[in-house]
Amino acid sequence: MQDFEAQTRAFAGQIETELEAGHLNFPTSMDISLRIKDLADDPDSSIDDIVAVVRAEPVLSAKAIRMANAMLLNPYGAHITSLNQAVRRIGLAALRCLAFAVAAEQLTQDHRSPPLRQMASQLWRHSIDIASWSYAFAHHLRTVNPDTAMLAGLMVDIGQFFLLSRVSAYPALENNLTRFAEFVSVWHEPISRSVLEAFELPDDIIDALDYENAYDGEWPPANLRDTVRVAMMAAETPNPFDTLLKVTPPPEIEGIDNERLGALLEKALPGKQSMVDAICG
Repeated sequence: MQDFEAQTRAFAGQIETELEAGHLNFPTSMDISLRIKDLADDPDSSIDDIVAVVRAEPVLSAKAIRMANAMLLNPYGAHITSLNQAVRRIGLAALRCLAFAVAAEQLTQDHRSPPLRQMASQLWRHSIDIASWSYAFAHHLRTVNPDTAMLAGLMVDIGQFFLLSRVSAYPALENNLTRFAEFVSVWHEPISRSVLEAFELPDDIIDALDYENAYDGEWPPANLRDTVRVAMMAAETPNPFDTLLKVTPPPEIEGIDNERLGALLEKALPGKQSMVDAICG
């Protein structure tokens, strides 16, 4: 117990120091994501510069081509095999989403502890579930940009991912997952805000992930926050931290008619599954 308390204080102290300094120590798997973000933001960079970075990561390259051939992005079925062509097809916004998803997937494989590896894998699937529904809803409803919706969906669990990436340095927490989940419940929100700021994400994404303002049930969801909120409700993969803490799923959003929601889920499901296949395949 003393080891647990000591390591909890040490972990919390390290996080506080990094937050105060405004410089989080990202896992190396995030390097490609950050490099793509920097190139995408640089007006002097070209598509060829970005493709060169993507080409250095074989998994990302393969998934970029797979995503370019996904139903929603390639409705006419013209088969794409060139990475350059694939990046142009999916666009830089979707590529940034995909790079983050690949980095998070690699993070799930970094843990030596099988229970932590399983938890990280389930958290990744939960994120992909929300992101894919967000994309499919936005694509079907045409109310918000689908790429922005997908990125916002991926960022729902970002604070938890970050803490998972660091816990291996504190084995007492790693060996008591329920207590670790309690630790995560305290820290994931400030970590999430700091990560979103470090990635310099647009204000509409940061606002979409502020859950203090409840969704009022307007139908169909007309903005990014409400689109992601409905996607969270539609997600079938549970968040592993919620499972450990026995947090029940949020109740159905007040004011939403189940018949209309069911119709939306049915119409968006093929697009959602197409995105899941592109990211997970």
